Amino acid sequence: MRIRLIVALCVFSAVAHASTTLRVGNQVLTAGDSRERVTELLGKPSSKSHKRSTRSHGSRSSRRGGVRVSSKDQGGEQWRYRRDGHVTVVTIVDGRVSDIEDERL
Repeated sequence: MRIRLIVALCVFSAVAHASTTLRVGNQVLTAGDSRERVTELLGKPSSKSHKRSTRSHGSRSSRRGGVRVSSKDQGGEQWRYRRDGHVTVVTIVDGRVSDIEDERL
């Protein structure tokens, strides 16, 4: 039983962790915080990209399978940080943190 627990802990520690909070020193970054707060706590990101979200509109063109519309504003912007042996990805939608992913390297 003890070995199974250890193996399970190792597997889960290697997986990316998605959350709505992230401890940064003695501060906490939380979903809903502003992009300015992200920069205040984490600094300038290593890279930025747009997370695209697509959706179908079934208006007049529904008989042809619908229209797929992709907008970079719908999915948000992903800010990537490399820090302390981790890669942290903060997703920002409408100027606010919507998701935080932290993965140990």
